[in-house]
Amino acid sequence: MSTYREFFESSVRLGIDPVGSVIASIKSIYQLPAESQNEMKLELIKQSFQYHYMHNALYNKICKEKGVALTDFQCIEDVASIPAIGIGKFKDVNAHLLLTKPIHELEHELRSTGTSGIPSISRRDEQTLTRSVLSIFSMFREMFGFFGGAAVYLAPSAEEMPEMGLVKLINMFSGLLDSNRFFISGHAFDAEAVIHQLKDWQHVHTRHIIGPPFLVERLAAYIEEHQMHIHLDKQTQIITLGGWRSFTGREIDQSKFRERMARIFGVHQGQVRDMFGLVETNFMAIECEHHAKHVPPWVHFSIRNLDKLEQEVTHGEPGRLVVYDPTSLSYPGFILTDDLVYLDPNPCSCGRNGQVVNYMYRIKGAEVGCCAINLEKFMSDREARITQCPIG
Repeated sequence: MSTYREFFESSVRLGIDPVGSVIASIKSIYQLPAESQNEMKLELIKQSFQYHYMHNALYNKICKEKGVALTDFQCIEDVASIPAIGIGKFKDVNAHLLLTKPIHELEHELRSTGTSGIPSISRRDEQTLTRSVLSIFSMFREMFGFFGGAAVYLAPSAEEMPEMGLVKLINMFSGLLDSNRFFISGHAFDAEAVIHQLKDWQHVHTRHIIGPPFLVERLAAYIEEHQMHIHLDKQTQIITLGGWRSFTGREIDQSKFRERMARIFGVHQGQVRDMFGLVETNFMAIECEHHAKHVPPWVHFSIRNLDKLEQEVTHGEPGRLVVYDPTSLSYPGFILTDDLVYLDPNPCSCGRNGQVVNYMYRIKGAEVGCCAINLEKFMSDREARITQCPIG
């Protein structure tokens, strides 16, 4: 019996959540050799698979149709045979059939809307929500080291858009900071107010900027246009999330973005960092100072051949991302995404072991849509209405 299986079984006997224990040990787990990480992930994913196989009638049916049984997983490579749910299913009218937990045990739901206007809805029960919060806060602490400072949030407040995943995630930074302010209200953005706030916090707080790339770009453009000189702090982080494509299809070059933001805000490029996640999962993959997006060590990424989804690509080759997230009890956290990515075959200079993901773009034919894209579209529509001249 493996050490990790013994740990899992003894934790359950003691009434301790083994997944939560792993999340709380993130710093030491990132230092484990890849082989040990894989052994740990395999056990967590196997236990998660067993739970959903036994308690989710629809998922059990899918597994039996594919000939996948409880005893089929001996190594991390075997995880690729676990059936994954297409991410589009979360927009389906029958999405509730994906649930393993009964409706009355669910506490919260998050939404992300694509260009179709149909929301992707992910629902969470008490324990899944607790694991999700632990997962995100542990990654924030590990990758950013936050416990103080102040942030301007280039996003609506949770009061305005409580169900939007991007807003909920940004709001979670607040528990690690001394002060913060939101700067999107009624889908309007006031760059001058952001500049004023950053100046007010100078010599008082370490100042951070957090928001989707298109809004950080807008702030930077305003500073350039007005020939302002803004120098943020030694520990400043400029953190982006929400994707690098505009609702118009324009692609933001990440390397040029980092270079530009470092120059405009007087920081090093290692202080300009991006995050990647999905509303349907409970994690964030966050860039270290070397711009490597580290997958949380309890989550496994499987990269698939676009033409033969049952096959994994060679390590380092691009393919379609399948996420195996063992933190979800509400529904199987095994998600076939619409994202084209590749895993970096080289170890990261920061010293953390495990998978490092490089996001490329949505696969051809996939719906272009996320919280940030829709926020940009709402703002653009509002600005167009304001600038239109009435006729007659």
